[in-house]
Amino acid sequence: MILFWLVAILIAAGVLAGVAARWSDTAPRVICLGALATDFGLCLGLWSGHYPALATIGPPRWFAELSWNWIPQWGIRFHLAVDGLGLALILLTLFLGIMAVLASWRGIQRSAGFFHFNLLWVLAGVMGVFLAVDLFLFYFFWELMLVPMYFLIAVWGYERRIYAAIKFFLFTQISSLLMLAAIVALAVLHQSATGSYSFEYEDLLSMPLAPGTEMLLALGFLAAFAVKLPAFAIHTWLPDAHAEAPTAGSVILAGLLLKTGAFGMLRFVLPLFPNAARQLAPWMMTLGVIGILYGAVLAFAQTDLKRMVAYTSVSHMGFVLLGIFAMNDIALQGALIQMLSHGVSTGALFILAGALNERLHSRDLRSMGGLWDTMPVLSGAGLFFVMASAGMPGLGDFVGEFLVLTGTYRVSPVLAALGALGMIAGACYALRLVQTVFFGPNVHNWRFPDAHWYEWSVAAPMMACLLWIGLYPQPVLNVVRPAIDGIRHQIAVSTLAKR
Repeated sequence: MILFWLVAILIAAGVLAGVAARWSDTAPRVICLGALATDFGLCLGLWSGHYPALATIGPPRWFAELSWNWIPQWGIRFHLAVDGLGLALILLTLFLGIMAVLASWRGIQRSAGFFHFNLLWVLAGVMGVFLAVDLFLFYFFWELMLVPMYFLIAVWGYERRIYAAIKFFLFTQISSLLMLAAIVALAVLHQSATGSYSFEYEDLLSMPLAPGTEMLLALGFLAAFAVKLPAFAIHTWLPDAHAEAPTAGSVILAGLLLKTGAFGMLRFVLPLFPNAARQLAPWMMTLGVIGILYGAVLAFAQTDLKRMVAYTSVSHMGFVLLGIFAMNDIALQGALIQMLSHGVSTGALFILAGALNERLHSRDLRSMGGLWDTMPVLSGAGLFFVMASAGMPGLGDFVGEFLVLTGTYRVSPVLAALGALGMIAGACYALRLVQTVFFGPNVHNWRFPDAHWYEWSVAAPMMACLLWIGLYPQPVLNVVRPAIDGIRHQIAVSTLAKR
């Protein structure tokens, strides 16, 4: 039942936060924070209580599961399950959710109840995506993320918020319909083979597919996941959405929604369509490297701080795509570490951008400079997160990128070498950002307050998290390694079954 409550608490608290705004502006914030903290405590208890199962190496094993009949005549169940992969991403979801609420504590004054309603519901959708193992239920939660995020951008965003929200909606909705068609096709094929419909993950794993059919279905799933990642050439919604979203929206978008695309590839594309995944791997890895270099170059060229951080996400998620389709244990572990580290470091950079915009009323890098003189504490935190995003050794992003490149080298030394150029390009845009924003002469004679309590309450735990992953990633690797072994085991079994 704990898995049900993880989602239900967020949904119920969202409704309560929306209603509580009638009596107090602070109540929605407190309710939202309390719900997320409760879920975070439940997840930590789940982790500690099942750590022996997490540390077991072998075939895939759910260490917490809930399965109820939902629409039995169509083989649809309310089926939630979690392994180390899901738990790591759920903890990231709740952690960044808490950080987003704290970062918006004073920034959201208009319709605070509706804001926190949407925030909690989009987080409930993300949680459901990481937990669902019935494909119909997975699609239900996948769509649940879409509408609340649309409202977060369209209602509380900046000048071009409607354009950005509609573009985000269209890209994700059209690609999601292709995935829905592939999900329905899988259920129909299962009915043809067995006489009964099923959307159950375990049932579909061993179902034989013709090579052409497998490729078409894999492309249907990949369409949705690659757009959400986003992969190069279908990423154009991302900079607009990030630039116009409020701070909390950018944190959730970069830190979590992008990870649902990578999670979908790991959970569904590789095990369900192993032969198609192997055929597509060289192309997807090439797209990953192009994304790494393209995102880094475009980030260096930006003058808008939020758009600059948005393009760094394109670059970093290119490492994730590269690691996933290298499909060996080191690269897959690196992709997962990169997902976690990128969520924290890039989320922190968007919070920093929001704090600077609140003070300067501008995100134009050309109008900044010399901020270290007036805000040394906030500038020091900004320097830390910029260096983390650039892949500085000792911080989380470096571990992920290093493992991805090491695993990729086993498959393609050329792509690994080209991907390594992205780390060099990352140092270039990081140095430009630091020099332009924090150092140099204070020609504008800035005089702004330094970090507030709620800003430090966000920065300190995010710093600690990146240092922990960067200096001692073994606990995280222990959590995700059995899930990685399970994915590779499923690929091997599915490949033999579908030959």
